[in-house]
Amino acid sequence: MSLKKTPRMMPVPAAQMDWLSDLPAQALSAAQTVQWLNLWTGQGLLRHIDSAFAAQVLRLDAEASAPLLVASAVLAHMEGRGHTCLSVAELCQPPVALLGWPAAMVDGAQGLKALWKHLPASRVDWQGALLGHSSSACARLADAPDQGQPMVLGGSADEPLLYLRRYAGYEQRVGQSLLQRASEPLTVPEAAAREWLDRFFVPNPEEPNATDWQKVACAVALRARLSVITGGPGTGKTYTAARLLALLLALHPDGSPLRVALAAPTGKAAARLKQSIDDALTRLPVPADSGLDLGALIARMGPARTLHSLLCARPDTRQFRHHAANPLDVDVLIVDEASMVHLEMMDALLLALPPTARLVLLGDKDQLASVEAGAVLGDLCQDAAAGRYSAATALFVQHAAGQTLGAEFVLPDPAPVLAQQTVMLRESRRFKGAIGQLALAVNRGDAAAARACLGGPNNAEFFGAASGRDGPAGVLSRSQTAPTGQVSALLALQPSSPLAVCALALGAAGKPSYADYLRLVQTGPAGQGAEVSSETHAQWVRSVLQAFERFRILCAVHQGEWGTTALNAAVQKALTDAGWLQPKGEWFAGRPVMVTRNDTQLGVFNGDVGVVLPSPKGVLKVWFADGEQLRSVSVSRLAHADTAFVMTVHKSQGSEFAHTALVLPSGAADVLSRELVYTGITRAREQFTLIEGQSGLLHAAMARPSVRVSGLRLWWA
Repeated sequence: MSLKKTPRMMPVPAAQMDWLSDLPAQALSAAQTVQWLNLWTGQGLLRHIDSAFAAQVLRLDAEASAPLLVASAVLAHMEGRGHTCLSVAELCQPPVALLGWPAAMVDGAQGLKALWKHLPASRVDWQGALLGHSSSACARLADAPDQGQPMVLGGSADEPLLYLRRYAGYEQRVGQSLLQRASEPLTVPEAAAREWLDRFFVPNPEEPNATDWQKVACAVALRARLSVITGGPGTGKTYTAARLLALLLALHPDGSPLRVALAAPTGKAAARLKQSIDDALTRLPVPADSGLDLGALIARMGPARTLHSLLCARPDTRQFRHHAANPLDVDVLIVDEASMVHLEMMDALLLALPPTARLVLLGDKDQLASVEAGAVLGDLCQDAAAGRYSAATALFVQHAAGQTLGAEFVLPDPAPVLAQQTVMLRESRRFKGAIGQLALAVNRGDAAAARACLGGPNNAEFFGAASGRDGPAGVLSRSQTAPTGQVSALLALQPSSPLAVCALALGAAGKPSYADYLRLVQTGPAGQGAEVSSETHAQWVRSVLQAFERFRILCAVHQGEWGTTALNAAVQKALTDAGWLQPKGEWFAGRPVMVTRNDTQLGVFNGDVGVVLPSPKGVLKVWFADGEQLRSVSVSRLAHADTAFVMTVHKSQGSEFAHTALVLPSGAADVLSRELVYTGITRAREQFTLIEGQSGLLHAAMARPSVRVSGLRLWWA
């Protein structure tokens, strides 16, 4: 059999691999390397697509070296883990931390260390192996002609990075576009800007000399066609964006309307963005004689849309109707929850955005990155806390906003270009109580402070078996009144079974639960039994959807007893046994569902969450809310949807709930991270529950900050 036909990726029994430990150094052949990768695929350490990519490399070049085949399989695997590239320096030693494999798979005759004995030990040797004469059909330098090679070696001389070909293209276009938008200065009427900003932002009488970062963000956004506003929950990102829109409208030349579009990665996030922007603009005090018609601006903006809807996704393709040759018709585009925007989507968005349009990115840099590869907002905001502003930026902020940037935020020239257009909002107006303290402790990796927040004695009230009060055994509840007057509560469930999750779903100690919305489902619209008006029915649907949004169970994985599949089934059974549900077949009143695939014809998109309810005529439909607007889809037409009592933390981004329960699964420590826990906590508005499948998972997650390998930051470092 020729080498070109070798790569059929079948698992290889370990007994047939005894030769591995007997090989002399650097003697590994391509065929033996393929067998090794097959073994790892059979053990579930690599995906089939990872070893298949190595096989494709071998098809392209029958003389491909062992290092090239190993690098290609690891590169494909890293893309599946959210990385856009692979650091060549990481290949000089077995990439244990990068791959996150169990220790048993690192050592031993067939482990990582055993294979790495036969691979280069230096970065120079690895680069030579990747770009050797015989591998020219498989990899190229980033500045070399593109002849269809599947891999590209880019990065810098000090930090070489290996890319899959399409990700090298995405990153180059995104880096160039963002840098160009940030570096081309715009003329700003500083006096007029100062006048309007002073109207829109009232100084805090308690801290008259404190820097108003919201005001700074609006001023900075005027200077270029890119602005990035980051901050945690409650720091006022959309509040700031609304005032920025009013400022842009006030400074917009007469004769043409300001064309504004709002977008977010998910339908829920888009609806919240629109509602927040509209509310902020409506409440903004503007003199009647100012000539600023914010009502017309609100009407002209229309609804916020998902990014797929904004770009007009083509069914069953990765293509969009809007692109460089058919750009969006906008002057200003605001994208919320930008941490969820992956590299490929950002590339498509920037290609479709007119060169003259302004792009405003909003998001929390500390949240989970996108499900797909890339962490664009994280790369943009890597040093946002430090400011890193130039003297010119500080002077502009002083003139246009009347704000003084502290010396610790100003660098000697030259300062990074992207930093001049990035502002971090630093004061949370919502998270000042116990939940906010917990989120901050997790974010800085302070395990002791996090546990103190969960189990501290201050203002504590205990429920559970020990106290004889209602609530599941083993529950520790802590309630505390936050400075804002809201009631924040933290609960920690000691290691338990998934039955504890079901107890929360049914309702414990008066906490928001699924019983809240199911009670309304059972009651039905007012006047049930007689003819129900469409308006009465619509009010009932809104009340059900609003009640459902008060509580949510979040988890980290899909599979296993602590995954979405099993927990959704367990919760549904518990609610059925308690009499809250009467399931008949797949579709029944009260079933919450999440859309899992975009369907432009139906107007639903991946991540949209709705509830199955009867129409006024008794026909079951899935109802969704976009602010106060309702839309419905017949259950017979919604082919791609899952039950949504439980959802992943990733899917919850862009939402918030009065009571959020976060489940940390046992046996899945490799998927837990500091960002996952932080994101789960910050979905809670009033109460938060932590459920650990086994003791110590919170500490383990906090000790694992998520790092995605990317070369995007090299464009503006």
